[in-house]
Amino acid sequence: MPELRVTVASKVGLHARPAALLAKAAAGQAVPVSIRKEGGEQVDAASVLGLMTLGAMHGDEVILSAEGAGADQALETVAALIATDHDEA
Repeated sequence: MPELRVTVASKVGLHARPAALLAKAAAGQAVPVSIRKEGGEQVDAASVLGLMTLGAMHGDEVILSAEGAGADQALETVAALIATDHDEA
């Protein structure tokens, strides 16, 4: 199963607005995308609640995984969102 590690850029971590943006993008992928912190439980990246329970903060590394046709593209798309700070000033 392909995995991709990415650092959380959002100043508030994967909480509220960043989690909602990420969940929407993950839900729009051709394959399910999962996310976890090192040593933590894997959750569905399309679930806002799941994302918020990760406790992923700014600077934390998360691990994305997906399987099936289009998995690499799905991982790249979701990783790009995590690596970008979308917080409003």
